[in-house]
This record gives sequence, C-alpha cells and structure tokens, in this order.
Amino acid sequence: MPSATPSPADGRRPSPRTSAPHTGTGPEAAALLGWLTDPEAPRLCLVTGAPGSGKSALLDWLAAHGTRSRRGRPGTERVRVPLAGQSALGVAWTLADRLGVVARTPADLVHALATSEARRTGRTVLLLTDLHAAAEPDALAELLGGLAEVGRIRLVVEARTGTRVPRAARTTVVDLDGDAPPGPPAPAPFPGLPDLSDPVAVCAADPLLVTTGYATASPDDHGGLRDAWLRAGQALCAADGPAGRALVLLTALGDGADPRLRPALAAQAAPAPWRLRWARHRGDVSPPWPGPVAVLGATAGGPSAELLLVGDHTGTVRLLREADASGAGRLAHRVQGRITALAPTADGTVLLLDERGRLHSVPGTAPRPPYLERLTEAVSTTLSRHPGTALAAIAGSVVVGDRLGSVHAFGVNGLHQAASHSGRVTAVTAVESATPFVCSGGADGTVRLWTPGRAPVPEALAERRAPVVALHAAPAPGGPLVAAAWADGRVELIAPEDGRRRVFRPGPAVRAVAVTATGALVVGTEESLVCLEPRAD
Repeated sequence: MPSATPSPADGRRPSPRTSAPHTGTGPEAAALLGWLTDPEAPRLCLVTGAPGSGKSALLDWLAAHGTRSRRGRPGTERVRVPLAGQSALGVAWTLADRLGVVARTPADLVHALATSEARRTGRTVLLLTDLHAAAEPDALAELLGGLAEVGRIRLVVEARTGTRVPRAARTTVVDLDGDAPPGPPAPAPFPGLPDLSDPVAVCAADPLLVTTGYATASPDDHGGLRDAWLRAGQALCAADGPAGRALVLLTALGDGADPRLRPALAAQAAPAPWRLRWARHRGDVSPPWPGPVAVLGATAGGPSAELLLVGDHTGTVRLLREADASGAGRLAHRVQGRITALAPTADGTVLLLDERGRLHSVPGTAPRPPYLERLTEAVSTTLSRHPGTALAAIAGSVVVGDRLGSVHAFGVNGLHQAASHSGRVTAVTAVESATPFVCSGGADGTVRLWTPGRAPVPEALAERRAPVVALHAAPAPGGPLVAAAWADGRVELIAPEDGRRRVFRPGPAVRAVAVTATGALVVGTEESLVCLEPRAD
C-alpha cells in the first residue's frame, strides 16, 4: 500500500493515502505540507515511486499550492526545476540564477549559497523533478545532497524507485510505492544535439541542451566554443535569445579560438545592445591576460589620460590602455595586502583603501595643492580609528562608506554625511558634472544618489535582491553614466538623467566595473576583463 514515511531521524509516519495527491487531501500531501511548515524538519524531502504512482501530480499540486506570510513574515518561494536530460552543470547554473548567486561549478554553487549575503524573502523550496531521467543522475544526486545542507533552502526531489538519491544527514521520504518492488530506472532522454562546432546553431539551440552536450557528450574543444561556453555558461543559459547568447559567447572567446568564430558571432550579436571592443581571459597570451581583477579605476585627464587601473588580490595595480588593454606599467605603491578600492583624482594622485579599511595615497607626477594633502591626511587619520568599506574621490572631496550604511563626504568646506543604506556600504563613486553627485551601493542591494549638502534622493536608482559588489561613474559624451554590478552577476550601465539602462552578464562573478571617458563599460572578474561599447539607440 502506498505510504509517506519520514526517515527515522524525523520520527513521524503519516497514515496511508486515501485520495489522489493532487487534491491536497491525501496523507502524502499532508506529509509534504507538514514537512514544509515544520522549522525542525529535514531540509531534504524525497518523493519516490514507480511510473504512474502519482509523483508528478503530487509535485504539481505542491507547486500550485499557495503559501501566505504570517504576521508580516515573507512566505515560502517555490522554484520548480526539471532535471530530465540535464547535466549537473546545467542544473547548477539554473539554480544559481534562480537563487541570485554566481557559480562556475556545482561545488561553487553550494559554497556560494552557504556564504551569500543575498537578501532572501523567506525560505526557498526547490522542486526538482525527474532525477531518474537526468543526463547525470549520480552527479546530480551529489549536488543535491550538498544543497540539502545549506541554510534556508529546502529541496523536494522526485525520483523513480531504484534511482540513486541524494544523501543528507536527515531526510523525509514520501514513498508512493509502499512495499512494492523497485522498478528499473528510466533511461535519460537525450534529444538531438546541435552541431557543437557551429556558433550559429549553438546560439539558436536550447542553452541547457548545449550545456549537456559540452559537459557530458563532447569533450572536443570545438574550435574554442566549448571553453567559452563553460566560462560564461550561467550567463548564456540566462541570456535572451540567440543574439544575447552570441554576445556573451563572443566576449568569452579566448585568443586561441578558431578565427572564423568571432565574425560569425559578431554578426549574430548585431541586434544586441552592446558591441565588443576587446576581451582578455585567463590563459590568453596574444595579447596577454592582465591577471585577476579585484578593483578597477579609470582616469580621464593629466599625464595618465585614458588609462585603466586594474588591481589584483595581491595589491598590485597595473595600468592598461583603455583602447586595447595593452600594458602601460604599474602603480608605484607600498601598500601591503589586498586593496579593496581605489580612486584616481584629477591631479594624478591615486587613493587606495586596504583590506583593513585604511587610506593610502600614491602621489602623481604633478605637485599636489597643500589643501588636498591636508584633506587626505585628515581622512587617513579618521579611517585609522573608524575603518571605511568603500572609497571614491571628487574634486576637493574624499568619499567613504562605512559598515553601518552611511556615506561620508570629507571636503575642504567640511564634512557631509548621509545614512543611505541598511547594512554595509559596499561601493561608492563620485562624478564631476553640472551638479556633482555621489553614488553608493550597499549590501541591501540598492544603488542610491546623493549630492553632499543636500538630502539623498529617496528613490533608489537601481535595486536587486543581491548585494551591490561594484560601482563606477564618469561623465560621458551623452551625460554621466553609472555602472553597477551585483553579486548575482548582473551589470547595468545607467544614465541617471533619464533612467536609460543597458544590462550585461559576463558569466563569472563580477568583481569590478568602470566607465571610460568615451562611455564604454569595462567589467572585471577573476578570470576575464571585458570592454563593451553601447550601440546607438
């Protein structure tokens, strides 16, 4: 007889089913609701049974069954992800995208979810169907077992009797077979793959199918397409249409790729809102990759005009030419350890914020006005007692964010402050324009504008459920532009004057962004540096 049986660690045994599960009145449905609402229940629930036993109907009912928040508390979000025909990599990218994190591999997903600062509105329940029909059921079982140990995530996994299932410290089992003997696992469906060496066919196909092909069926390099796809796969799976996928794939190609791929992808990406200027990736030798990116800055005047400042995790800051990312030397500084922010100033001085939240100054070649030297020294003294979390500079001012959500503009005419964010300020930038302004981002996911001496703009310029990880703003030919990046991998280039925005996702986690004097967007990750130009509307 069919039954719903929690594992011994859970200790409950519902009564036998008396009605169809999709009605919500059977014991299996009651067991699922009890598991869902019990804060002490295991995080993993397995729904097992033979073909036709009602597994899919039960999950359909659970997906449609509404949840309501109580006493102002957010409800439970339910995310349904079919596993049939999927590789572990494709599922990891799908889940990462739905849960607001970035993951290169399945192991990365578990780590990202365990350490993410993403703002979660209640618990998330993953409804994962047809594990028995996955392209990599064993690898998926391992991934799901790891996810079952992560904080505020719960999983309902559907699998036929006899399939290898995820292992977790505690598990609830809803068995629709009762004591029936196990049946054979279903063969994984594997629909026809596109030609994985044809960029047009690859971009036009279902991206999850392409991922399965590259991950499980075809280890060949395919002229560099496979490496590029695996580098940017999460963004490729989330991109809109063939043009969007072609753009992302074009930005992810390494220097050793078949030279015929770039023009083919560029033609297919023509409707996208961006044009690729250049890209450099880990392993590139001609031209060389500048190294992993932790922080970015851009200059627009003086002897270092049109240079990018690219800092890595060791504290080294390289100078690159904006036009082609060719090397132009290194910044001479003596800061030990990691740099978390840098701010070039108009007189050529570069201000650095170290991992302890303290300020350092690297002088430029031109003499610096004494009043700016005194200002910098005063800010440095302040941060030695009250560490900063973000840094920017504007003519006559140094702007600092703190861990309590406030932004401080230290200027020659005094100190201005704004309580802009709930939680830590993660990034600040400042722009010289007709009305100079400061832009700040926080762990609360908001990007906000503020002119020192005035009240902050009450409405957020942009907002997401993931923390802001990087900001940069600069004057551009059509007006000031703000580049913002979030921990979910999304980058937006925003024109504050009219609210226009363009979106890009490179695939890997974004570490830094910059806006150049020409209005181009530079995106830095630990394995790539990409420069894009907005296409004319």
